[in-house]
Amino acid sequence: MRVDYRNVFPMAVKAMAGLEQVVNDSSLEPELLELVRMRASQINGCAYCLDMHSKDALARGENQQRLLVLSAWRETAFYTDRERAALGWCETLTSLPQTGAPDDAYEPVARSFDSEEIVALTLAIIAINGWNRFAVGLQSPVGDYVSPVASAARRPAPG
Repeated sequence: MRVDYRNVFPMAVKAMAGLEQVVNDSSLEPELLELVRMRASQINGCAYCLDMHSKDALARGENQQRLLVLSAWRETAFYTDRERAALGWCETLTSLPQTGAPDDAYEPVARSFDSEEIVALTLAIIAINGWNRFAVGLQSPVGDYVSPVASAARRPAPG
């Protein structure tokens, strides 16, 4: 690791976690968010975030085959129209300097999401791209992440 950003500047992590909390509190499905986070992390080459979000997605019950072919999502019938719209928007915004944000990328999003969801989805993409830049740029170590989703699933019900 180049810089332990979590300990050196915890307010940065707190700010990023605030973005994540807003996204997680939105009406967007957690499973869809994990797909978006993974796709952006694939594009950005972020092994740390791929490790994290694949574990979280599997803990949420995501189908392993869908994760394995995510980078070729256009070529499969494994994803819903809503997921396809989100993945296309994710790719567009993650590659913004090369793609801009053309109408043909936005139109499927507008058909599949309401206005508030579009803002939340866009914020989710902004957040994961930020996390990717921390993890890749500062070389976060990969492999030790344990999903809190998996831990929560194993906890006995109260009462």
